[in-house]
Amino acid sequence: MHCAKILLFLALMLCVLARGQAAPNTLVWHQTADLVSADIHGEALWPLLEDIAHQTGWHILVEPGADQLADVKFNNLPTGDALKKLLGDLNFALVPQTNGPDFLYVFMTTMRAATRPVAAAVVKHRHVANQLLVKLKPGADIDALAKAIGAKVIGRDDKLHMYLLEFADAAATDAALAQLQSNPDVESVSYNDILDPPVTPQAVASAPVGEPKLTLDPSTPGNPCNPVIGLIDTQVQPLGNGLDQFLESPISVVDNVAPVTGNITHGTAMAQTILTAISQAAAGHSSVRILPVNVYESGDTTTSWDVALGVQAAVDGGATVLNMSLGSADNSAVLADVIQQALAQGVVVFAAAGNTPVATPTYPAALTGVNAVTALSGPDQLASYANFGSFVEMALPGSSYVFLGNQAYIVQGTSPATAYATGIATGTKTVNCGSWSDIESAMAQKFPVPAASQ
Repeated sequence: MHCAKILLFLALMLCVLARGQAAPNTLVWHQTADLVSADIHGEALWPLLEDIAHQTGWHILVEPGADQLADVKFNNLPTGDALKKLLGDLNFALVPQTNGPDFLYVFMTTMRAATRPVAAAVVKHRHVANQLLVKLKPGADIDALAKAIGAKVIGRDDKLHMYLLEFADAAATDAALAQLQSNPDVESVSYNDILDPPVTPQAVASAPVGEPKLTLDPSTPGNPCNPVIGLIDTQVQPLGNGLDQFLESPISVVDNVAPVTGNITHGTAMAQTILTAISQAAAGHSSVRILPVNVYESGDTTTSWDVALGVQAAVDGGATVLNMSLGSADNSAVLADVIQQALAQGVVVFAAAGNTPVATPTYPAALTGVNAVTALSGPDQLASYANFGSFVEMALPGSSYVFLGNQAYIVQGTSPATAYATGIATGTKTVNCGSWSDIESAMAQKFPVPAASQ
């Protein structure tokens, strides 16, 4: 697996990225382990408390007029000790609750004076108004079913028995959801969820690393030792530097797509990050191909319907691995069915754990059989924005330098971490053609999630 070389490359990447950027304020609250790590310089009280509320779910009340600049650095302190360092000269009281979130009072005089609330983080569930996804059992008639519940069929994939229904209003949508959940002809039904928007690569004046150098090896269609990566993402622009030969003809499952102009797209950044990792894992030459599948309309919006169509299009197009640097807090039953069907066919899936940062699951990363990837900001250091929790299986660098023409960019998040994982796995496959289960197990061991964040 060239493990030593790959690990050295990733360690160097983490060091380069750490030197090349101003260190952001970092706060990671490991609730399961009751441990806190922080590296904060000059952060005001209110944004600090918002961050604490976001990560813990506590109800926080503050005495009006209280203020404090936090300037601390520590690692894996118990909650009480961490609060003392974070809040400095301010007083606090953490009051556990039996049937709800704990309360944290922050005050200068008395606890009763802490009356100003800091809103705890609320997971946002978003879906397209008045739409449902439904997957039918073989032999069921979607047109008859739609007529019976007052729906219009606005999208269909008869091969998958998967359909997109539209209703007159929210009340009709909710009523139909309840009916369909108990209908014996229905395999699964869910709202048409809106996924989180992709992170935007940021232009930088220069990059400490260059574009990947990679030579294309001959491949044989259908050969399991020649993986094809279905990149479920935004549009992919021409890569240049001899890398376009690794791209197969793109597929788009959406209609409202404008031509790409200007800055680098998220999909282009992921493709280049995948190839960077392949170049290291496969010693500069590989037979891996990337099949770009665009699931995002103009404005970087996608839904569980679009992603489900994209997954199936990638599999139909010959993809043996899926890179899904996307996600949502909502678990679409229909999208989950499509992914499980791909997994059953032997397709390997890597998906981003999310950038919230919380321990609650992000989908499709949290689905059984999917490799959930989170992000590191340094050796054995979870990035401050990165999700964690028991569903996460590996952690890789959360930053990647990418290029479009003569312009360098940096992209950060669990998205590039996922792309690194996909690239290393597929590059390794072309070197030794080991079983996917062995490759996945080895990667989970070589790129573990920091222990305190699990």
